[in-house]
Amino acid sequence: MLNGMIVTNTFTKVAGLIILGCGFFSAVAAQGYFNRNKGFILEFYALMLFGAFGMILLTMAAELITLFIALEIMSLAVYTLVGYDRKSVIRSEAVLKYLVLGAFAGAFFVMGAVFIFAASKSTSFLIIAATISESGILSNPPMTVGILLIIVALLFKVAAFPFHAWVVDVYEGAPLPVTSFMATGVKTALFVVLVNFIMLNPDLGDYWSKLLFYIAVFTMFVGNLIAIGQNNLKRMLAASGIVHTGYLLIGVMAINSDQFPGGAILFYLAAYSVSTLGIFAALSYLSGQEEERISFDDFAGLAKIRPYSAACIAIFLLSMAGIPPTAGFMGKFYIIATAFKAGHIVLAVLAIVSSIVSLWYYIRLITVMYFKEPTSQFETAEITIAPVGTLVLAITVFAICFYPLAL
Repeated sequence: MLNGMIVTNTFTKVAGLIILGCGFFSAVAAQGYFNRNKGFILEFYALMLFGAFGMILLTMAAELITLFIALEIMSLAVYTLVGYDRKSVIRSEAVLKYLVLGAFAGAFFVMGAVFIFAASKSTSFLIIAATISESGILSNPPMTVGILLIIVALLFKVAAFPFHAWVVDVYEGAPLPVTSFMATGVKTALFVVLVNFIMLNPDLGDYWSKLLFYIAVFTMFVGNLIAIGQNNLKRMLAASGIVHTGYLLIGVMAINSDQFPGGAILFYLAAYSVSTLGIFAALSYLSGQEEERISFDDFAGLAKIRPYSAACIAIFLLSMAGIPPTAGFMGKFYIIATAFKAGHIVLAVLAIVSSIVSLWYYIRLITVMYFKEPTSQFETAEITIAPVGTLVLAITVFAICFYPLAL
């Protein structure tokens, strides 16, 4: 399509549907949030559309220039969304960190593309793959360096260790609906790109498996350590997002010449996105003016005041923790089963251990909501559709758990 610049297949189509769902439910969360805080902002939704377009284009890109253009469309839209409120110091600080560090990642990507072009004389993924097949990866130093630089850029964008430090501050500083969009849509698009890039030659997974092993392990456990020490819900969810990046990297590691675990990766992305979108949709109408209620203690006794909201949040947290019968459990099951199939037994066991550790901070919030006395009324001044979206997502957590997936 378009002279080979983009390609579509089942993998990219399903990823596109997930991204559209992320954008839709983030917009649902934004409706009440912005009406309460800043009034209707038309450009916010326009920027979300630009961001979603960039994400979908990312998943379909079949050559490096198109990939870079899509990456910049997405990034510029998200940068603007993070810092839309110029009068807010925390928003300005968040967008500055994101912009500066994102520029470094973009520079790595461009430099990697230059090395790959020097090695293959083309930006087309098909020709790059043919060059790798003919000459090998290790016998072609420019190709090796180029691929390494692009993988580093993508690992930064998905907040994998050791490129994760920015994510907690940026997620905390961004408005809740924007954080929701970043945590789900951006992650989905970039993991599809990472998978497509590794699939240039399935043997690439074998070359980088040892490096990805350590990155996945440290991403899971460093993310858990950060999340355990948080009292701010947005910071905790940002840190838990780092952990989920580690699980997804396990799926990427399973890519080799014998199998392509695309279904497991997409299912995990869908399960993670539904749970994360649900929590942020609930926070968008419970957090109060200017996110005044965003710590664990602020949600004490929520089950006694807003029982349905508390039940939905508990469902999302249990899904993220991987408790059956939720979508999160099935997502982790598929990823871990894929790791066992690919022979990464140690990594699969470590993923199980990491999942057990993560129970601490997920169950902690549930305990606060159900076993402490309320400290706030959680009144909603206007009618919004965010609670309806939250309920739909809570039902979806159970619905997609039973969706048949052939590994």
